[in-house]
Amino acid sequence: MVFLPDLNFSQPRSDECAVRIELRERMLPTLAAGAVLAALPLALVHRVWSQKVYFDGWIHLVGVGVTAGLATAAAVALTIAGARRGDPRTVLVGTAFSIMAALLALHGLATPSVLLGSNGVVAFSGAATLPVGGAILALTALPALRRPEGVRPLLVVQAVGLLIIVGLGISAFLVPSMVPSVPRPGSTVALVALAAGLAFYVLLATRALRTFMLTHRWSDLLVGVGVVWLGVAIVPTLTQNYWMLTWWLGHLFELVGIVMVATPVALDFTRTAQSRPLMGDLKAAELVASEEAFLGSHVRALTVRLAEKDEYTEEHTRRVALRAVQVGEELGLPRARLRVLAIGGLVHDIGKLAVPDSILKKPTQLDDDEYKVIKRHPEHGYRLLYELGGFSDAVRRLVLDHHERLDGTGYPRGLGDDDLDLDTRILTVCDVYDALRSNRVYRSAWTYEDAIGLLRRESGIAFDPRCVDALERVLAREHETAAEPAARTATFSPVPAF
Repeated sequence: MVFLPDLNFSQPRSDECAVRIELRERMLPTLAAGAVLAALPLALVHRVWSQKVYFDGWIHLVGVGVTAGLATAAAVALTIAGARRGDPRTVLVGTAFSIMAALLALHGLATPSVLLGSNGVVAFSGAATLPVGGAILALTALPALRRPEGVRPLLVVQAVGLLIIVGLGISAFLVPSMVPSVPRPGSTVALVALAAGLAFYVLLATRALRTFMLTHRWSDLLVGVGVVWLGVAIVPTLTQNYWMLTWWLGHLFELVGIVMVATPVALDFTRTAQSRPLMGDLKAAELVASEEAFLGSHVRALTVRLAEKDEYTEEHTRRVALRAVQVGEELGLPRARLRVLAIGGLVHDIGKLAVPDSILKKPTQLDDDEYKVIKRHPEHGYRLLYELGGFSDAVRRLVLDHHERLDGTGYPRGLGDDDLDLDTRILTVCDVYDALRSNRVYRSAWTYEDAIGLLRRESGIAFDPRCVDALERVLAREHETAAEPAARTATFSPVPAF
């Protein structure tokens, strides 16, 4: 028997319990750190809400106008680079931040009694910065703007927006009284703009958190924190006057928030990946397709090693992982559990690294002794992941239990219905389906009808009916959108899927 440390055989953990343990051990410290960083501007605003200050106008012009001007140039450069690559997500973020930064730069340059006299542009540009930026970022909800053809409309929006801002700046110099000094802090118009802006940023922060729950990347969490800073900045901007310290802090929060959000976007761009946190449209299937970017180099290293050992097995694990997360989404699993399914699916057969090639690649049926060897691969996989570290208990249990059956006829432990969580049941169904539908060295692939027929007959006996039904729905949608590849001739005989 392979030594399996830290596993309680008598009291198997439920899927919900496993996720809670992972959240407590891995995610909560990270989320707590993000929450503290996000709460910092709120704490500062609360602490100094009533304090008054006086800063010379030159400080406002240089500190806000020049800094925001540099940010505008950087955002425009990001937009141009994204457009050249045909990346609408990068273009959209660049458009939003270029307009936000340009408005803030205009706000700084229009500081009264420095370069200009009294003018209404300083109030209008300062109040419009965050709501306008939030509204543009919220356009990510439109699927058309996420596709390559959305790049051109976004460039038009950016060009028109920047021209309007330049026009406001010219009017401030030529006819300072042309733009009224609105909205006044705390006025009805200001409060409406505040409510709308906060709604935009709550939406964006929620999307960023959803993406982080799938990727667990610090950069995605930083985007969410930056969005919170932008949301906090809008409060003093629209409710306070320039002699209040919180008004000045709002400018600082805005600039820092832009950097927090834009930096991860730029880093993703340099890695030739599309930035996803603000869009919130990352699917679990994409974790499988780009495991190194979203799941970490340790998962990628194992899949590469498995491909070197046996290319078929690596391709099989990738297909199983894809099916598993699709079925998980169909059943409404939380995003944290979808991530566990993605990782578990990609490494569920990693124990086959310990199986001799003479058995793993044997061109004929295995004899009893050889089959006993290959039936040890779940234990080998569990132990390997335990020794490597960095894999949660929930992932290791998927590796260990993916050949168990509801009726207790599976291996290696002969678990039954009461012992198997939903995540394991999903992986089991997807593993069997793909094994049957694939050509093996000793048999041809089964047809779709035969493979689904077996799962149906064993539904409620060996396999969970919910998982079988969900897999059928996923496959049916695929068949509706694209013709299935040419049917592969199959012989219908009940062979074990290993």
